[in-house]
Amino acid sequence: MKFLVDAQLPAHLISLLSQAGHDAIHVATLPRGRRSTDAEVAAAADEEDRVVVTKDRDFRDSHLLRGTPRRLLAVVTGNITNAALLALFTANLEQIVLAVEESRFVELGPTNLVVHEDRQAGL
Repeated sequence: MKFLVDAQLPAHLISLLSQAGHDAIHVATLPRGRRSTDAEVAAAADEEDRVVVTKDRDFRDSHLLRGTPRRLLAVVTGNITNAALLALFTANLEQIVLAVEESRFVELGPTNLVVHEDRQAGL
């Protein structure tokens, strides 16, 4: 699985995903780094068929309204420590990967994983 982790999530998440065998990059590696706009992040992810991993609600809105980014994992935990976030990913990584393989829009909460049905065949 290929992931692009957004700016407000820790770079340590890249290590966790990579160690599990996934191709993961952080937005900091994009040409404009952490200053990349949401549109630039979405375009980079779509170009490389990556799942955007973010806490930014703007990506959810853009995905639902415009279909960009094409694939989205929204982290909806509220404010938690980086250690708690990494533990949540570690405990649920297999289910997360299965969910994003099944659906273009998945939400990861502190106690559940919500897999949204694709609204249109073109999404």
